[in-house]
Amino acid sequence: MDPCTMIVTGVGGALAVAVAPAAVAAAGFTAGGIAVGSVASWMMSVAAVANGGGVVAGSVVAVLQSAGAAGIGAAGQAAVGAVGAALGAAASMVCNSTV
Repeated sequence: MDPCTMIVTGVGGALAVAVAPAAVAAAGFTAGGIAVGSVASWMMSVAAVANGGGVVAGSVVAVLQSAGAAGIGAAGQAAVGAVGAALGAAASMVCNSTV
């Protein structure tokens, strides 16, 4: 692996872990619950309608609300970091292209 790819992959992983909590909160998943009029409230509404009035435990909405309320745990940070690193590795193709 060339140095550019290693750097961009590492930065992608670290940036994803750093930005994820702010992104979850910005979507409306907060410690106080789902924010009114947010993307989170729309997602919760769609999930509730699809499931007969409730949000299923373990669903995307439930997991994001848990992350908003309690923070992202170690396993979640590892998953977010892996996705960020994969996106960074994909973006590093710029390092290997010739113009």
